[in-house]
Amino acid sequence: MILTTTHSIEGHPIQNYLGIVSGVSMSYPKGKFTLNMKKYFDAVEQNIEGLKEEAFQKLKSNASNLNANAVVGINVDVEVDSTGGSITISVVGTAVLCKI
Repeated sequence: MILTTTHSIEGHPIQNYLGIVSGVSMSYPKGKFTLNMKKYFDAVEQNIEGLKEEAFQKLKSNASNLNANAVVGINVDVEVDSTGGSITISVVGTAVLCKI
């Protein structure tokens, strides 16, 4: 499946727009506390990467359910709740059928 942030795919004309699809992934703090900020930020980075991959897999699954072979116009949003520490990643795009 082709995934892109652009609204078209060069060399692959869009034949049909199938609908808006999304993938959302959330994480809550696990209660770990460290005074070593490098370890803390490394853990946050790994957590965000895992959440992003999970959200993209959900997006692809939702697009496949519509028989799409591509998703265009993808937007990734990362939200961090500063009071609770939760992280939410949402990925949204348009499922399309394009000529491959």
